[in-house]
Amino acid sequence: MQTIDALDSTLRSYLQPDQSTQVRRAYYFAEQAHHGQLRRSGEPYVTHPLAVANILADMHMDHQSLMAAMLHDVIEDTGIDKSAIGDQFGDTVAELVDGVSKLTQMEFSTLEEKQAENFQKMALAMARDIRVILVKLADRLHNMRTLGVLPTGKARRIAHETLEIYAPIAMRLGMNNVRMEYEDLGFSALYPMRARRISAALLKARGNRKELVDKVRHQIESTLEQEGHDVEVIGREKHLYSIYKKMKSKKKSFSEIMDIYAFRIIVDSVDTCYRVLGSVHSLYKPVPGEFKDYIAIPKANGYQSLHTVLMGMHGVPIEIQIRTREMEEMANNGIAAHWLYKSDSQSASGSHARARQWVQGLLEMQQRAGNSLEFIESVKIDLFPDEIYVFTPKGRILELPRGATAVDFAYSVHTDVGNSCVACRINRRLAPLSEPLQSGQTVEILTAPGARPNPSWFNYAVTAKARTNIRHFLKHQTREDSVALGKRLLDKALVAQDSGLDQLSDTNLADYLQQNEYAELNDLLEDIARANRLPTITAQQLLGQSSTETESDSDTQAAPVAIRGTEGFVVSYGRCCHPIPGDPIEGYLSSEKGVVVHRESCKNLGDMRDNRERLVALRWDDEVEGEYDAVLRIEVENRRGMIAVLATRINSMGVNIEKISTEDKDYQFTYVDLEIQIESRVHLARIMKRLRTVDSVRRVSRVTN
Repeated sequence: MQTIDALDSTLRSYLQPDQSTQVRRAYYFAEQAHHGQLRRSGEPYVTHPLAVANILADMHMDHQSLMAAMLHDVIEDTGIDKSAIGDQFGDTVAELVDGVSKLTQMEFSTLEEKQAENFQKMALAMARDIRVILVKLADRLHNMRTLGVLPTGKARRIAHETLEIYAPIAMRLGMNNVRMEYEDLGFSALYPMRARRISAALLKARGNRKELVDKVRHQIESTLEQEGHDVEVIGREKHLYSIYKKMKSKKKSFSEIMDIYAFRIIVDSVDTCYRVLGSVHSLYKPVPGEFKDYIAIPKANGYQSLHTVLMGMHGVPIEIQIRTREMEEMANNGIAAHWLYKSDSQSASGSHARARQWVQGLLEMQQRAGNSLEFIESVKIDLFPDEIYVFTPKGRILELPRGATAVDFAYSVHTDVGNSCVACRINRRLAPLSEPLQSGQTVEILTAPGARPNPSWFNYAVTAKARTNIRHFLKHQTREDSVALGKRLLDKALVAQDSGLDQLSDTNLADYLQQNEYAELNDLLEDIARANRLPTITAQQLLGQSSTETESDSDTQAAPVAIRGTEGFVVSYGRCCHPIPGDPIEGYLSSEKGVVVHRESCKNLGDMRDNRERLVALRWDDEVEGEYDAVLRIEVENRRGMIAVLATRINSMGVNIEKISTEDKDYQFTYVDLEIQIESRVHLARIMKRLRTVDSVRRVSRVTN
């Protein structure tokens, strides 16, 4: 069992004596606070915070982080509050402890929601002080090491959460040693049988490979020694979880994965890295396309190294990583390497700056997310970046995850650029916004003042920032659309009662909103637009009438509501009859879809006439915008290539085809059903006229039901 004395001697090797004394004081405070509490293993509870502090001491963390590690469970598990810790050890330590503590006072409907809320709180604390996450990572690491004493179900849940959230965070912060231990411990807890089998196979393979590994290492060492390089060559072995992931993703057997031999070469300077690269390339032939320079362009987490793959003796592939001692330290401990805490006012460089930038991005996501579950989904997307590097037209490099598109690029430049993006140029050629970007490309975004995000961008936006901003913008737009439509519907219902929204007294309106628990009028109008409240009944209640008094009144006394096509999600168009501008229309208030527009002659509308209070008189506005779906049935001769001819003719008119289907009429003729996007009845008539001029087209008609 670790002791405070052993920890103290470690701390005195790199901290000031008064700082290590403060850590010891925090230990005694925690020991007293947790007095009588035991861990599941039967040990005194204080052994856990002591072990967490030891993990941080191995990373050479500062004294405040170590004090927070000692006290991190005090708020949650004892009667001591944040202010008491602040009085004893200062506000900074109290803030750190509070950031790491879980939310215990709140009730959550699901376990997922609780985990998401906890992480959201931790993200906010991280934005104030990045050390919060380092204490939390050390806390989780010790919990993973002692997972064996927990019930299987709980252990599996913690292991799953660690692999899903905490291992990627450690990776993002460049803490490779912590990440690898998380992954191996999590893998063993989730899949004990698989872990045991791979571990046994690894031990067996190690014995078989030893001779060849030693021979390759000796060749590399002697070649570099002859050239005067002072280097350290280490044989690098894959850990269990990375072997398992590779076997699963590449669908390869264990023997195929273990065919690759890996070495790490540690040198004294950046200049030597490139000299050593030349030496190993002259020793063995490099594999084309496998060289990566992460020194010139570091990874998002600050990782730096040269990577190359060589074809060694007997045709065996050899992976080589070349880096300096500082880069090795950074690769293993990331942001915790040579920790020197800097306040926000001071400039931070390297991994500190990158980590702070990532946390700022988290904070922005958190502010725009609708709820904690939505936020944690965005974080998961953001935590698995396999980076590509693209250039802005001015030569600035941007890091994006693999599979990112121009939409992701636009939002990474600035939120406003993303929101007003209309097109892009990739390497000076116009390209679709959905095209995945490749490393080295130059991307230029074209914007327009009136442009707005498109819901279809969700299908190919990859980054959390892009998806969060698109969702936020569309939600905001949807509310504006709903309020505007709700106002028109309620006003129309009030006009039918010889009144109007502007004629209602403020007192009556305020009383009605209060009785129905609406914070403001806009909330009521939004509910009306979404058909959660019927405008006719709401109008009657606002005027103090009962529904029976106005049964004889007809809605036709008021002017129909005008549909402009810009209402957004609160107005949808019946898939049964495909109404288009120019058609006589009527609306039905659906509690799921808001106002659904149908043609007056639609058969389905006839079935809805029993609920007259849900029917709304509609008309098309004089200035209608947007495109609408229409279905054409074309009777054609059975000839090869006819669909291609029809598609080409429609495409030449600049019309989008949404769907094509065919149905044989008889041996001589076929029906081709085309769903196309048009602007009005006149536009549709023009398209039908052009299609009738195609040879072998016998009849063109519009399908309405």
